[in-house]
Amino acid sequence: MPRLMSPLRPRYMRKPPEGPAPDLPKDAATPSPFPSVQPAEPEAPEYPETLCVSEGTFRQVRDDSLVLLSQGIEHRLLRSEEGPFQIFIVPEFEAAARQQLSLYHQENPPKEENPPLPLSFSLQPLWVLLAPMLVTLLDFSEKVNLHGPGLSDAAKVLKGEWWRSLTAQTLHGDARHLASNLLCGYIVMNMITFRIPLLRLAPFIAVAAAIANICVSATVQTDFRSLGFSTFVFAAIGCLAVIEFRLMPKESHGMLRRFAPLCGAASLAVFLGLGENADILGHAYGFLAGLFCGFIPNKKSLRWGSPLSSADGLGLLFYYGLYLLAWKMAL
Repeated sequence: MPRLMSPLRPRYMRKPPEGPAPDLPKDAATPSPFPSVQPAEPEAPEYPETLCVSEGTFRQVRDDSLVLLSQGIEHRLLRSEEGPFQIFIVPEFEAAARQQLSLYHQENPPKEENPPLPLSFSLQPLWVLLAPMLVTLLDFSEKVNLHGPGLSDAAKVLKGEWWRSLTAQTLHGDARHLASNLLCGYIVMNMITFRIPLLRLAPFIAVAAAIANICVSATVQTDFRSLGFSTFVFAAIGCLAVIEFRLMPKESHGMLRRFAPLCGAASLAVFLGLGENADILGHAYGFLAGLFCGFIPNKKSLRWGSPLSSADGLGLLFYYGLYLLAWKMAL
């Protein structure tokens, strides 16, 4: 059966005619006596940073952007230095944009997200662990007796020698004691750096550990002595637990899921805090005191993270200043 070709073929499929190109009419080559006027390009609208109508993760802001696009509302999507994505609106569209987003969020409430972070290792915990390591090595050298004036003696602490609650954190009984505290301390504090620069919280955690040692002295009130950086480590565990608790979405497999970081941290504290010659009270009080440190940073800085700044250097100086002041008063 012969194949029929349709004469209505698209223009781009037709073959060009053979032979020289036909001459154009003279009227087409004659320039127009009227100058051509190019239409003026519309100026790009300005988006003041004060008119941010939406902020969140890329997925949340993408949905809000689609809502605005469906209503013909011009906007601009940017990512701030702190991490979240933001939508900026011109002033005349602000009221309409907020109304549309409010209606959309009423029907589709935004869900909080807490995506897993990739494993990384930071040098910040090493700056914090340097203080107990240097003092302990100096004490092991036997060039100077630091156990006498530096131990956390309950009777002497209750008499007013509060600095012992700080100096005791930088002393250890033997190399095994020191190594275990350094290893556990690095792991816990490295996880804190995932959320916020550690140097900002280090002075507060040191103070929390000192308060824990004072509480132990007030509880025992007998011939009781303790030493070691473990109180600081358990305070850091409590701080990390509250930070992760605050970042857990409220709607994630039920409300009980939010308490998973606290339960996990408490189980870890019990697992690490028990043992022969362990200061169980110091570990317990340290964990409880560290819980309050987790509420110090604001939630926005924890969610989006914040880079190191000069203020973090001041935090490190204040951290070392606490121990230097305590040892100056002890010696």
